[in-house]
Amino acid sequence: MVDLPQTMQRKFLSNLAFLLFLNLLVKPFWIFGIDRAVQNQVGAEVYGSYFALFNFAFILNVFLDLGISNFNNRNVSQHEHLLGKYFPRIIALRVLLAIGYMLICIITGLAMGYSNHQMMMLILLCFNQFLLSSILFLRSNISGLQLFKMDSLVSVMDRLLMIVTCGWLLFYAQLSTPFQIEWFVYLQTFAYLATALFALVVVLKRGGPFTFNWNPAMLVLILKQSLPFALLILLMSIYGRVDSVLLERMLPDGKEQTGIYAQAFRLLDATNMIAYLFAVLLLPMFSRMLKLKEDVKPLVHLASKLILIPAFTLGMICWYYATDLMSLLYQEHAEESGRILSLLMFSLIPMAGAYIIGTLLTANGSLKQLNIIALIGVTSSLIFNATLIPKLGAYGAAITCFITQLLAFFLQLLVSIKLFKFKVDKELIFLISPVFLVLILGYLSSGFDWKLGSAIMLFSGGILTLLSLIPNLKSLRKLRLE
Repeated sequence: MVDLPQTMQRKFLSNLAFLLFLNLLVKPFWIFGIDRAVQNQVGAEVYGSYFALFNFAFILNVFLDLGISNFNNRNVSQHEHLLGKYFPRIIALRVLLAIGYMLICIITGLAMGYSNHQMMMLILLCFNQFLLSSILFLRSNISGLQLFKMDSLVSVMDRLLMIVTCGWLLFYAQLSTPFQIEWFVYLQTFAYLATALFALVVVLKRGGPFTFNWNPAMLVLILKQSLPFALLILLMSIYGRVDSVLLERMLPDGKEQTGIYAQAFRLLDATNMIAYLFAVLLLPMFSRMLKLKEDVKPLVHLASKLILIPAFTLGMICWYYATDLMSLLYQEHAEESGRILSLLMFSLIPMAGAYIIGTLLTANGSLKQLNIIALIGVTSSLIFNATLIPKLGAYGAAITCFITQLLAFFLQLLVSIKLFKFKVDKELIFLISPVFLVLILGYLSSGFDWKLGSAIMLFSGGILTLLSLIPNLKSLRKLRLE
């Protein structure tokens, strides 16, 4: 009989493979086919205004959830029988939170001096954030029940609908007027609503029976338990997304600078979505393993090798060939956004690491330490952005992003070493050695044509990732046989 850590490794690998397959099939078309095409159609300034408003709504969306989804995922993973008890009451609570969220966004938007047109756009984006937050909550129940393949399907459904509907408008419809950014937002509303309804049906079917009744005492208890998660999400959202909001507000040409920054950030966001998938799978797995007092180190090592080596590879490609990539993707501002991308993509490395270590600390219930680290991240982001944006514009925001993400990951790593007694061993060597080889190969390939150099680095990074998995061959063989 296979021990639990190996079972979890195999379960992680099989579900990760399915999740990655679906997301790599759908999300690149969404990001580079649809989202990029929308920016090329409407221009950097219009898209920059939308991007700043989107991130403004995204930062405040913690008030839609107050950490309930993360609390719920961890709780359902450890105690599946509580789903029927918590789910109906959380639904009622979320309706109240949605009303409060809309009021907070409207009042804050007016205080920031947004125009009437921007306020109308903000209200639409806030409603979309409510739908998106509802999807994430429903997914927390689905993954908490260990229904990872169904969760994977739900994770791409909204993007798939956007590809079909928005793609038709962009590339096939005979439009009498140019594409409008408002159409983009309306189609997001349709895609999120359809996905939320589908996920709700899955939860009701697989997690029932449910008894819907009003219980204020239970709602207060849920809020009290989820508030540490809410604070963490708010702080992380601020230091992860406030750069574009500050760019748009602080500079005379803020909308255009934000649009230029968005061009480079889109590539970081695309790869970050893949890294985020690790956290989606790891949180319920870590939670269950910690409850059963099983060793999490093998799963940490496995996930680290699968995510960090590719992250270093992509960072090196963008360091050397950023302008070429931006010229391929965009019709304007390629050189400026390429300069930003060359630095911004290195932020992916600490961000990817944080999806593993931060998720482990979340599963462990180390919310106090994580909130302190996130508060340090917010302070760092605000100080560096306030100092660098007026002098360097969007490039200053990129510098701030890298410094802040690196600082947050380093502090998380220190805490995890103390709590879990991580030590230098052969598994760590199998992670560090390929990273150094990627750096060397990146330097040697930098003199080639950008397409050839990128291909060499991608191929080499893939091979090195596979070689780093040698200590896990036993689990991989069992996965293949089963």
